[in-house]
Amino acid sequence: MNTRFIIALMIMGTILTGCPKGGGGRKPVDKETDSAAVVQTNVDQASQSADEAAAKAVKRAIAEEPVLDMVTSMGSIRIKLYKETPQHRDNFVKLARRGYYNGLLFHRVINGFMIQAGDPFTRDTTKVELYGSGGPNYTIPAEIVPGLTHKKGAIAAARRGDSVNPERASSGSQFYIVQDEEGCKHLDGQYTVFGEVIDGLNVVDNIAEVETNPRGLPLYPIKIISIKEIK
Repeated sequence: MNTRFIIALMIMGTILTGCPKGGGGRKPVDKETDSAAVVQTNVDQASQSADEAAAKAVKRAIAEEPVLDMVTSMGSIRIKLYKETPQHRDNFVKLARRGYYNGLLFHRVINGFMIQAGDPFTRDTTKVELYGSGGPNYTIPAEIVPGLTHKKGAIAAARRGDSVNPERASSGSQFYIVQDEEGCKHLDGQYTVFGEVIDGLNVVDNIAEVETNPRGLPLYPIKIISIKEIK
């Protein structure tokens, strides 16, 4: 009996010695959790870095008269923004840096008049009835400067009508490009002109000539692919 008892104790000791302390059986799960935590931390850090880079880009100093390339699905348009309209200039550049305009449509195109874009609703084809009413939920005080007129290629800010907007404050994001000076000259002194096309007027003309519905919406979508500073 004593011999059997001693052997039993020796076997139990061997089993207990082979078992990891502190619930070691859960270690693989803990390692998996630790790995997931490391991955999530890396993702969070990368996301934070991207956000910080975007914030720095938005805050970067803006040139006195910045030049930007507007790449559209029908070609590129190079534009210059005026120093005489600093609030409109800075707002446009900041939105461009954020990628706000990327993917937006020219939603109002009238040959012999102008082409208009900048409405975030145009990303959603289920909101066609709202096209022309969207924006970043703020307006910009009018900067109507004598001498900055609606010449061909002029870039001006869209806005609501005088009856509801007597101060003529501009939309926070919508703009139009003059395609025909004669068709737009009656707008001088009523809308803020804040830039001009310096290359790519042929693209403006080509966009103006596309077929549209009665509201001026092109039957085949014309997109702004990107707007980026080159100066």
